[in-house]
Amino acid sequence: MKKYVVRESIPKAVDEQLKAYPELVRSLLYYRDIDTPEKAHEFLNPNFETGIHDPYLLKDMGKAVERILKAIEKNEKILVYSDYDADGIPGAVVMHDFFKLIGYSNFDIYIPHRHNEGFGLHLEAIELFKEQDVKLIITLDCGITDVEEVARANKLGMDVIITDHHEPGTKIPAAYAIVNPKQTGCNYPFDMLCGSGVAFKLVQGILSKKRFDVKEGGEKWLLDMVGLATLSDMVPLRGENRVLAYYGLKVLRKSRRPGLQKLVALLKMNQQHLTEDDVGFMITPRINAASRMGIPSDAFKMLSEQDEGKADVLARYLNDINQERKGLVAALTREIKKTLEERRDHYQSQHIIVLGNPAWRPALLGLAANTIAEEYSKPVFLWGREDGKYIKGSCRSDGIQDLVKIMEGAREAFLEFGGHKMSGGFSVEHDKIHSLEEALIKSRNGLTIEGGPIVEHDYIDAKINLEDVNWTIQKHLDQLAPFGIGNPKPLFLLENVTPLVVKQFGKGQEHLEMAFTNGTRQIKAIGFFMKPDDFAVVPEASKPHNLVATIEKSMFRNYPELRLRIVDII
Repeated sequence: MKKYVVRESIPKAVDEQLKAYPELVRSLLYYRDIDTPEKAHEFLNPNFETGIHDPYLLKDMGKAVERILKAIEKNEKILVYSDYDADGIPGAVVMHDFFKLIGYSNFDIYIPHRHNEGFGLHLEAIELFKEQDVKLIITLDCGITDVEEVARANKLGMDVIITDHHEPGTKIPAAYAIVNPKQTGCNYPFDMLCGSGVAFKLVQGILSKKRFDVKEGGEKWLLDMVGLATLSDMVPLRGENRVLAYYGLKVLRKSRRPGLQKLVALLKMNQQHLTEDDVGFMITPRINAASRMGIPSDAFKMLSEQDEGKADVLARYLNDINQERKGLVAALTREIKKTLEERRDHYQSQHIIVLGNPAWRPALLGLAANTIAEEYSKPVFLWGREDGKYIKGSCRSDGIQDLVKIMEGAREAFLEFGGHKMSGGFSVEHDKIHSLEEALIKSRNGLTIEGGPIVEHDYIDAKINLEDVNWTIQKHLDQLAPFGIGNPKPLFLLENVTPLVVKQFGKGQEHLEMAFTNGTRQIKAIGFFMKPDDFAVVPEASKPHNLVATIEKSMFRNYPELRLRIVDII
């Protein structure tokens, strides 16, 4: 059962500093480390001109731009090598559209197969590129740990420009240029860009040296893909990422991409009102379904295709395989929960869940791990094997603990590992899998957060009444959007509220709805993929409950409705 703590009142000095803003906004700003009028103005008013940093502050940007311009001048074959997820694929679209925009056609996009090849550069692909007379390889969202592969490309006479945002390993590839804000010696002011964000900085860098025939600001149409990736890749929506996500959503709402328009229509969403939730819960899973269930380039084609008929076919296909994926993940999650229940004493006594089965499909484990981490409020490491040489796994954080730090503390147990604080992946040799759990538990138990013990609870931003659920409060919340990692949706506690109705709805009756009244109007509370007995306190009509919820604007059937999104009942 989750523990909740209501945030304390903010310091009087800060309250006075932020007095220009409503009380709730002042509190929300303070607990996002914003305590001055200048910081508040910058956060609440994202500005593309002032909030985006000079791309040439990135180490090796000059070298990368110079080499790409040389390749264009000499009409050399360029190979864009992208990761297969909802960060890498939009990044590939950014580079594809950029080359089309400047009229350069001697390039190819290569996206490795998740099952057959896996993450990162591959030697077999490098050999293929040599046969295709590739002169320059540009990686997107990968490459920073591929020492051997880059060395082979160099030996075969191909230059490699790595653009990545993952943590570098102990040995750095001997690439022609490396553009990664996390590398040693890089003085870029913001090191949490996603892979597509780094790709966009490369585009900005090229156009600042040579505009070609691109109109001033024309590259901003690429921000739909950058925003999509930034919202998909679990990077913090602070600093430059907040600006990219904010403007990315604006461009997504106007995007002319046939595939995106077809997918949005198929999902019965209004493109003009797309939100970060629509991206995260509806669009991103269908992009990722391409690599989890089939061929990742299908998602790339859907996003880059200009033919409406072909785009429509691709959008429908991705939607179909996502439905298939949902069924497989649901079955896998049920199996995992059954195992956890059977070994309840063991897992209850640990601060981390480590579980695997050789029959489990690695491509689906991240989704299952996410569900388990949310439900059990613990970091989760799941592993499986699918015709692979090594055991592969995925991990998800409980939102508090840093997965990379946990894995670093158990480094000897892994063949490879990587990712972010919230999400990661790993591979393990068969003979070491039995010691993985012990190594991870030992590492986790030795960790603290910011010098203190790990505290496992969620914060309530404010206590409110049903009368407070109004358009005024929503207007204030809109100022802080888009929400995500590093800028979570404000969480509210409504005490002793009595539902008029508690019911299930949806095609399969899989969603929960509660209805309340504030005396003048009815207010709905929605919990997608929830049912009453999911909660420690089972909700019943006509009985008072303490409801933990967020506030959101729904545009279902193009009708604006203010409602609560259920988080918990306590």
